[in-house]
Amino acid sequence: MKRRSTGSAAAAAVALATAVGVAAPGAAAAQGATSPQGATALQGVRSNPLEGVWRTEGYGLLITVSGNRLTTYDVTAHSCVPGWIKGTQTTAPDPDGTTRYAVDDLALTITPKGRNRAVEREEGGVGSKTLTRLAALPALCAKPAPNDPLAVFDRFWENFEENYPFFAAKGVDWHAVRDEKRRTITPTTTTDQLQAVLVDMLRPLGDAHTGLARVVAGQAEDVFSGQRPGSTVRTEELAARARQAAAAQLTGPEQEFAGGRLGTGRLPDGLGYLRVSSFNDYTDGDFRSQVDELDRALDTVLAGPDRPVGLVVDVRLNGGGSDALALHIAARLTDRPYVAYRKVARNDPADPTKFTRPQPITVRPSAGGRFTGPVAVLTSSISTSAAETFTQAMTGRSPRVLRVGENTQGVFSDIMVKTLSPDFLAILPNEKYLTRNGTTYDGPGIPPDVRTPVFTPDELAALRDSALSTARRMLTEDAQHARGDQGAEDAQDVRGTQADQGARDRQD
Repeated sequence: MKRRSTGSAAAAAVALATAVGVAAPGAAAAQGATSPQGATALQGVRSNPLEGVWRTEGYGLLITVSGNRLTTYDVTAHSCVPGWIKGTQTTAPDPDGTTRYAVDDLALTITPKGRNRAVEREEGGVGSKTLTRLAALPALCAKPAPNDPLAVFDRFWENFEENYPFFAAKGVDWHAVRDEKRRTITPTTTTDQLQAVLVDMLRPLGDAHTGLARVVAGQAEDVFSGQRPGSTVRTEELAARARQAAAAQLTGPEQEFAGGRLGTGRLPDGLGYLRVSSFNDYTDGDFRSQVDELDRALDTVLAGPDRPVGLVVDVRLNGGGSDALALHIAARLTDRPYVAYRKVARNDPADPTKFTRPQPITVRPSAGGRFTGPVAVLTSSISTSAAETFTQAMTGRSPRVLRVGENTQGVFSDIMVKTLSPDFLAILPNEKYLTRNGTTYDGPGIPPDVRTPVFTPDELAALRDSALSTARRMLTEDAQHARGDQGAEDAQDVRGTQADQGARDRQD
């Protein structure tokens, strides 16, 4: 899930896990009764077509539905522990059987596709997960999981081994890492010592969608978040100075929305400015209210008689959030559908080259006011996750979008929160967002078309914004060329009309 816009994947996971409560492995009772073969059998006739146990295609997840309750288990080849996702059915099923479950302020739906297949979708996300019915909860899930230091270490290693897609790209031999670190774990290894070992294993990945959280007094706390080496760390001071530098180029005060997470304004030469510092937490309400707040901001810059001749979208301070909100902006900037990217997820625990069937994610033109003129997107190494999927979606737009600034962070996947023990949660990705030619931007991030300084000490000290200045100049030139081309077409139309009229006069 990409949900809360924060500075790290681990912090996002902490917010999620804290909101819904963290389940300790072995703490939840197994569903149903244990059969002689050691599996947990499903009892009775299923009046609800979703009642039972389901395995996701990829993601290492089991979903159980019993009555109006949904629970999950995190599974690997040798472990099964209760997951952190627990939902409650909120409405009666739709005519096609689609059932909605609330997970704190999140929501997901499951739609049956016959007796033994189903599709799960998460509100605020894009794409779906395919579910296959199991006859019973695996026997591994019916007994408490061991939580000694070595068992927790193995569970951590195995979750990454079976799900993480980027070991080869990162140049990390995960098996060698296990062999080196496992020998340091003993029955007397303390929680603090185990934490240090797990963090040492994560650090070389340099991946902002990896992390470790620790459960203290029932609350999850971020203890490590990966980061691409050399990238900028967002601070409140940096964000404040960066906003001041951008505001200095506006023709009037920036108008704020979503508690300051969104901002709109006008730039010289008829250009519009849209700052998107988050793709989530726009309101305290449901996802629909988030979309409505986003539309309120977009309407101030895109709708009405004072439409811009060009638009700058600034995601340089954006730590991520909802892919669906990111696509909503893209939908307001096109009048034709196009594929933003294709999603795949690791789907074979033993083979890191095997992935699910690609899901095309399409940008569909919004019914609201749209802008189809020149657009520039400002990016930085702080631009992370949903800020990057937005930038990737904009690469498919026509007319072409100009990218200015520096490479994005280089992480695109939804994050998975995996329960390791009563003390630890692991955070990791398992998806790729494919380009048209089947590659990804994971690792180095999406490069700009025009590279400029971004948030350097000199720029911030002088309240200078080279990226915005460059985008303004290039968009203004594009708008002038567009007006020139339109003027030439109009003149040609006039000459053609005059010639036609002259021919008719001569004929008369």
